[in-house]
Amino acid sequence: MKNTKQDLRSWLTLLEENGEVQKVEGAEREVEIGGIVDIHQRKMGNPAVLFDDIPGFPRGHRVLANLLTSVRRINLTLGLPVDSSEITLVNYWRKYMKETPMIAPKVINGGSVLENVLKGKDVDLWRIPTPKWHEHDGGYFIGTACMVIMKDPDSGWINYGAYRVQVHDKNVASVMTSKGKHGNIIMQRYKERGEKCPVAVICGMHPALFMVAGLEMPYGKNEYDLAGGLLGEPVEIVNGPVTGLPIPAHAEIAFEGWIHPDDLVDEGPLGEWTGYYAGGKKLEPAIRVETMMFRNDPILLGAVPAVPPNDDTFYRGTYRCGAVWNQLEAAGIPEVKGVWAHEAGGSRMWLTISIKQLYGGHAKQAGIVASQCHAGAYANRWVVVVDDDIDPANMNDVIWAMCTRFDPREGAEILRGCWSTHLDPMVYSEDDRRNARVVIDACRPFNRRDTFPVVARSSRQLDDRIRAKFKSMLPRDA
Repeated sequence: MKNTKQDLRSWLTLLEENGEVQKVEGAEREVEIGGIVDIHQRKMGNPAVLFDDIPGFPRGHRVLANLLTSVRRINLTLGLPVDSSEITLVNYWRKYMKETPMIAPKVINGGSVLENVLKGKDVDLWRIPTPKWHEHDGGYFIGTACMVIMKDPDSGWINYGAYRVQVHDKNVASVMTSKGKHGNIIMQRYKERGEKCPVAVICGMHPALFMVAGLEMPYGKNEYDLAGGLLGEPVEIVNGPVTGLPIPAHAEIAFEGWIHPDDLVDEGPLGEWTGYYAGGKKLEPAIRVETMMFRNDPILLGAVPAVPPNDDTFYRGTYRCGAVWNQLEAAGIPEVKGVWAHEAGGSRMWLTISIKQLYGGHAKQAGIVASQCHAGAYANRWVVVVDDDIDPANMNDVIWAMCTRFDPREGAEILRGCWSTHLDPMVYSEDDRRNARVVIDACRPFNRRDTFPVVARSSRQLDDRIRAKFKSMLPRDA
């Protein structure tokens, strides 16, 4: 059974046709797979990596990582022209949030994920060649590029998010969710009732479904509906045999079970998206697995958190840029021309906002709102506001603006007591998960905008003329 839009293998074929896959055979899972991925992730744009012939596992039991660490692969995933620019991608997300219809999922009778179904004592999570992604990790994290599916006990709302999942035994896993995230809220509701929480974990799926799992969707919205809008058709699902939770019919690997109140196991550490082992080893909720499903020759997806840039950086960053841009406009901030979340900040810790200044205080207003709106507030550290002649995705231009248009006496604001996470190495304390951040006004001073020195660069009109006449002699990306 196969669906061209919802099947991971069709996506993999698309990547291969565009030269976006590197195949590696014979790498073992203890350090070599993670080590190879780490090297690939250090440079933006390196290909996805498909591992096969993994020692100790049947040939065909594969691992696919370095998934969305390039704008090209995100474009392919979303059906955009492969060479669309960063800001074009940001504008796609802006339009998606405003205009894309929600399409409810569709239950079908059977699916590829049901090619192998193990129940009870036959469940064995160790059948999957889950790597140890970093040398100092505390175990094998099967859930990095994953969907963790739960159901609100009061409303029946289905939520899925990308929370980290560690394998502990054949039929035992764990899930770690940050405070305030939707999965954590749902688990707490079951605990308050004294009931076990049903949960399903998907570890291989079309990346469009994974992308939705990692985005900040509004509370109460069904991610399946939003993913259907992204794909342009209903997501085909099957109901879990034990929990009844909806599982993508064309998934590679899935398992389901229960989280019992106060049933905790030692979890972690895992090298995280900030580039540090900031979380350590902690007690986290156990998942007692009752059903395991997988396709023949299953493919495990890995979106490995690490020193940025990493697999969290680009798809989350471009979506977050679109969300911040929309929220700035909703707050009444005019003439926003671009938003970029720099990859070195893991898509959260650095935001650049480009505006066309209309009034005194406009730049500082935009920066402060961007630092505190929902899409920009979590774990942020720097917000830099630049003029509309600066490409916010070009870090050389941004730093040049900071060096030549920023006055430390007037242009810097430090905000204290802001929303962060225990994964932030500079959070106030383990019990006080707040941080401080800086808003930088790197725009020309508003009262000098007409007398500020002229930029020593060709005009856009001259650029266009030169490109038209001398295109074959210019750098490819000029």
